[in-house]
Amino acid sequence: MTEQRGGPRGGAEETMRGGVVPRRRLGPGGPEVPVFALGSWNIWDRMDAPDRRALIERALNAGAAFFDVAYYNMGPHAEASRTDLLFGEALRDLGLARGDYQLCGKLWLWEYPQTGFAEQMRVSLDRIGAGRGGPESFETVVIGDFMGEVNIAQVVRDVQAEIDRGSFASWGVNNWPAEALRTALDTAAREGLTPPSFAQLKYGLVRRSMAEGEFYGRWFADGVLALQASDAFEGGILVGKLAPARKIGADVGGIRERIVAAFPEVARIAQELGATPAQLGLAFCLANPATANVLFGASRVAQLDDNLGAIALLEREGAGRIRELTAELWLDREVRADGIWAP
Repeated sequence: MTEQRGGPRGGAEETMRGGVVPRRRLGPGGPEVPVFALGSWNIWDRMDAPDRRALIERALNAGAAFFDVAYYNMGPHAEASRTDLLFGEALRDLGLARGDYQLCGKLWLWEYPQTGFAEQMRVSLDRIGAGRGGPESFETVVIGDFMGEVNIAQVVRDVQAEIDRGSFASWGVNNWPAEALRTALDTAAREGLTPPSFAQLKYGLVRRSMAEGEFYGRWFADGVLALQASDAFEGGILVGKLAPARKIGADVGGIRERIVAAFPEVARIAQELGATPAQLGLAFCLANPATANVLFGASRVAQLDDNLGAIALLEREGAGRIRELTAELWLDREVRADGIWAP
């Protein structure tokens, strides 16, 4: 693996507040991060300002101050979301030191290369307050939402340019086809560039094929990548919100009706373990040794506090027990695991 070059280093890991949340390495060359990450899509714009500040403070005090933040006004999400603006406002209101928290940004392939990474970084950092007391860089970024034909070798080179500029120090991918990821890894090795260190994938009790399948599963087992689990609650369905009113992630493979039907079994297993459905779902993700952290969208302090109980559940029951009890909840077995999703 190429040694990580450029970008912000050290400070966040050295001064992060203590708490109950363990930390894991976000892949080779990636930062050490809490096992829980708070997401940004349709989250910060669902709260009032005092609630945003309270949630961030609680995350800091729990040792879970790793925030996914992105500018969602491109491609299929061109809907003028203000979630990143509101997050940056909360950071400034709290007057936090940069070492108190870590940030995972996003760079999109939807309009790339017409809208390049340098411009995307400038806009994203400006929206969360760079130059106005806000952060000037991210710890890491996700290159996200692979759509259509993309020059992957050029993506790796353009990512390296941002690393060398100090915009971030490591990077990962979001739901890339396995072939594209292989090209990225090969390009980085051949040209002496920084390879991706993690993959953000839909992963949880009901969706496991991509993360545990032949292609990504091999990279995780070999330590080439770490897993950042996302959408573990299926937009709230797996914590009991069976008909979400807000926009949620895509229904890959068309299995959402089956997921809704599976919730009573999720609730039953959680009750058997003396836990909540949210705790069960998060503990399952963390039971996979490839998982560096889990990205979820808590919008209330009470939700975050409940989620924190997943750590005690995993310690009490053990990874093997949790996987044994939830084995029949795997609902996307028929979905191909090479990153090209079957209809």
